[in-house]
This record gives sequence, structure tokens and C-alpha cells, in this order.
Amino acid sequence: MIGAQLKRLVKHSAIYGLGGILSRILAVLLLPLYTSYLGTVGFGKIETIVALTTVLVIVLRLGISSAFFRFYFDSPDPERRTLVVRTSFWFTMTMATVGLVAGFVFATPLAHLLRLGDDPWLVRAAFVGLWAQMNYEQLTSLFRVEERSIAFVSASIANILITVGMTVLLVVGLKKGPTGAVVGNFIGTLTVYVVLLAYRRYQLGLQFDRSLLRAMNKFGLPLVPSALALWAINFIDRFFVALFKGQTEVGVYSVAVRTSSVIVFLMAAFRLAWPAFAYSIEDDSAAKRTYAYVLTYLLFVCCWVSLALGLLSPWIVRILAPSTPAFYRASEAVALLAFASAAYAGYTVLAIGIGRARRTQFNWIISGVAAAVNIALNLALIPPYGMMGAAISTAAAYVVLFLGMMLNAQRVWPVPYQWRRVVTLSAAAVGLVVVGKLLDVPLVVALLLSVAYPLVLVPFGFYLPAERLRLRRLVGIAWGR
Repeated sequence: MIGAQLKRLVKHSAIYGLGGILSRILAVLLLPLYTSYLGTVGFGKIETIVALTTVLVIVLRLGISSAFFRFYFDSPDPERRTLVVRTSFWFTMTMATVGLVAGFVFATPLAHLLRLGDDPWLVRAAFVGLWAQMNYEQLTSLFRVEERSIAFVSASIANILITVGMTVLLVVGLKKGPTGAVVGNFIGTLTVYVVLLAYRRYQLGLQFDRSLLRAMNKFGLPLVPSALALWAINFIDRFFVALFKGQTEVGVYSVAVRTSSVIVFLMAAFRLAWPAFAYSIEDDSAAKRTYAYVLTYLLFVCCWVSLALGLLSPWIVRILAPSTPAFYRASEAVALLAFASAAYAGYTVLAIGIGRARRTQFNWIISGVAAAVNIALNLALIPPYGMMGAAISTAAAYVVLFLGMMLNAQRVWPVPYQWRRVVTLSAAAVGLVVVGKLLDVPLVVALLLSVAYPLVLVPFGFYLPAERLRLRRLVGIAWGR
């Protein structure tokens, strides 16, 4: 039973991951373009405006996206599900439009406040992108609840290809700088959104249920402060780095963030499949057993990738920014940021139990404490240490977030997670990175240490008997036995 459930999760995560792989590959290919044509200051401006629009999306949604997944699976009745879809759609459309109008009105003061220079059109372009992204994500979430991962990925790939083409045209061909990069990013989203509107028109009638919206807001609103705190952990360091060290340091730090974003890609694929999968398991005991294995295997993969990124970061950064040595020191922060993302991956698994029990009202306390830790450490560490202070603050905050959710989730909806195995796999990965960094190993040794991770876990008794048997078979196949 658990094996079948895990295979279903892996299947949809893998399909979602195909779109993510293309997205990340193209993002990597665009990074040298950004570093060459925009420089550290221009790249820093883009990261700052992305941080702004991300927090505004959280505020404008008012938790409706999380409530959508929970309420969609409350009833198998098609009419009830259509009502949930339509109510969510029109609420999202209204709030996105409010944000768009406000962005155009306050573009100039926002540009000065964020130290973007006298460039209000950069802000206006970002708010058009905000409107497009909010509405696009609401429509594509339908594919997720229907577990139509191939359709979702098809829309994503179309979005990516149009986005890349327009970004190259505007940044390289027309030399429109950061504003061109932002405009290029939302043209693909808008184009695919219009197509999806036509495709989904039968589901998007003029129907809106206020009582349903109130119930969805009751579920989702407590998640907004928590989401804002998560935003603070993930993005507010850019503002502090800009304030204390300037946009050049933001640009260098952003390369470290992008380099570690392979973990974000894994998380994106997993998070797209996870809510619909987790809530679709009706039996609580089966769900708990499944969640326990999901946490162990997800952290195993994330820690392995974090280990590889941390050890190989000096060479990866030189590939991504070959003509700009100013970016090279970004490699110093990659390992911390990668393991921070791995901790957040664990947090998303732990948090699903809170949603299943519908006791989300205390989530903001946990994320609020983690955000407070992040801000305090940013203020203390960024002035003397720059981007490394930001990376340390982020890693510490995500560990606090993971531990806090572990305590709260186990109190609300206990799950028999495999804690000994989780500690073992995490400690082994961190230990290998520390050894590699202290010895300043060459590329070949870094690769060998990365590949050796699963073997290092063997003497610590990490693997279960069935897993050891499977490993022996895999080794036998590899050696032709």
C-alpha cells in the first residue's frame, strides 16, 4: 500500500519535474546573459523587485490558494467542486486587479523606496507580471487537483519557451535592461493564461459563493502571516544586503541563490504534486505511514543534492558567470543556502498534517519565530560579513522553522516519522561538505565525495533490510551480475 502511494507521488513529481528541469536549464543558460548584459547592479534590481512582488502575491491571495486544495477534496460532487473553482477564480481575479492598479499608482515612490533609481516602469512591469502570475497559477492549479501533471507541464513548457525568447529579444536585442527582463518574464505567462481561459471556459462561469469564500478564508487567512514570515526568511535578506552593502552585493548573493536553486527545483516538482496527493489519501493510518517515508526519502534526495552543490559550487559559479570574476565569491554561500532549502523541504512535509487536521491557526507563531531569528541575524551579521551573513541567517531560520513545525505537527496530528534516519542522513551530508571545504579538495575529489554519499550511510545503519536488498540488486545489475 505504501509502495503504491509512493510510486504515485514519484510519478507526478517526476512529470512536474520535467517542466522544472527545462525551466532550470533555461534559467541557468540565461544567468550568463544577465550577468553580462545587466551586471551586478541590474541583476540586483531584478532580485529586489521579485522579492517585492512575491510578498504582495501572498497578501493579495489571502490564503485562497491553500484553501482551494483543501476544499476541492472535501466533496466528490462535481457541482460542488466547480463552485470551489469558480469562487477561487473570481476572488483571485479581483485581488490581482486591485494589486495591478495600486502598482501603477504608486510606481514612482516604490522605485525610490527600493533604491531602484528613477525607473517607475520597472515597477509597473513587475505589477503586470504579478497580475499575470496570480491568475495563471490559479488556473494551472486545476491541473494539479485533477492530477493531470502532463497538461500542467505542457502549459509550463509553453510559458518557459515564450518567456526565454522574449527575454533574449528585449535584453540582448533591444537592450532594455532590467525592465526588459521583467517584461520578458510575464509575456509568456500572459500568453498561456489567455489560452487556458479559453480551454477552461466551461468551468469559469459567473458563479460566486460568499459563504464558501468565508469558509475558505477562515482556513486560509491564518496561513497568510505564516506565508509572510516564510517570505521574510526567503527574501528579506536581499533588502538588508542592499541597505548595508548595496545592489552589487545583492547581485553576487543572487548568483549564490540561483546556484543553490537546484534544491528549489526539486521542491517545486514535489510541492506541485504533494498537496493533492497528501489530501487524497482518505485513511488516516495509511496517510501517516506514507508521510513518514516521504519525509525520509525527500530529505535523503535533498541532502544528497545539497552536498553535491556545496562541494562543486566553485566550479559551478565559474560556469554560470565565466566573464565576471566579481561573481566568483558567490560559491562560498551555496552550501548553506542549499541545506537551508533542504530543511524547508522537510517543513512542507511536516506541515501537511496541520492542514489535514484543519488547525492552521498557530502556524504563524512558528514561522514568525523563525522570521524573527532571520531578521535579528541579518541585522547582526550582514554589516560585518555581507552575503555570508545573509546565508547563515537563512540557514538558521529554516532549521528553526523545521524544528518548530516538528513539535507543533506532532502535537496536533502525530506521525511516526523516522527521526533516527533523518538525523543520520542529514549529519552525513553536512559532515562530507565540511570535510571537503576544510581540505579545499580538487574537483575530482569533490565529485567522488558527492557520489559516495549513499555508501557513507551504510555503516551508520541507515538502510532498512528491504532497502539493503534493493541496493544489492542495483549493485549487481551495475556490475552485470
